[in-house]
Amino acid sequence: MTLPESRPANTDAKKAVERLSVYVYDAPVRIWHWANAFSILTLALTGYFIGSPLTSVSGEASANYLMGRIRFIHFAAAQILTVLLILRVYWVLVGNVHARQIFYVPIWSGRFWKQLSHEVRWYMFMARQPKKYAGHNPLARFTMFLMFTLPLFFMVITGFALYSEGAGRDSWEYVVFGWVFSMWPNSQDVRTNHHLGMWVILIFVIVHIYVAVREDIMSSQSIISSMISGERLSKELED
Repeated sequence: MTLPESRPANTDAKKAVERLSVYVYDAPVRIWHWANAFSILTLALTGYFIGSPLTSVSGEASANYLMGRIRFIHFAAAQILTVLLILRVYWVLVGNVHARQIFYVPIWSGRFWKQLSHEVRWYMFMARQPKKYAGHNPLARFTMFLMFTLPLFFMVITGFALYSEGAGRDSWEYVVFGWVFSMWPNSQDVRTNHHLGMWVILIFVIVHIYVAVREDIMSSQSIISSMISGERLSKELED
């Protein structure tokens, strides 16, 4: 959905400025965004130390349960992230059109690919002006679906599969996610893929932050504040 074209607020002025406001992100989407970001940060930090444990410390083991606490925080954050993801999928069904954008890509639409091509040229500084969209632009949708939404589901599935190893074959985790080991019988392969999935999401986060800041500066429309207020503000200038 593109933002509507503006009209000069004062035709006698050399430059007319009109601010357009479109309500884009519902409160549940905004809450999920920030809670999800906190969960991912917690999971990445604790997951890194689980993959590369800290060196042993001297003293009584019961007084030095650092790695146990790190693993507990990781498991707790994973369960929070999973609940948030389930609720987010529910909101795809009942929320507005913008709530669905990062969960599917209209690859059958020629218009989508044409708009995506323009966004690529814009981010490569080959296009002079950006196209403005109320929600995510086509390139953002495509990238978020491939590098965030799908990896997020992958991390939940492989994470619970790994957890089921300790919970046992009679646990609900193994009943629901044990099939993962039929694809990768060696659980170390699952751990490696889970670890790689973390880096995919972290690379996406870095690019996501850069693009959000860049668009706030260069596109004359709000990006970061939209995920706080829910409104997309756009400033149009006409000579």
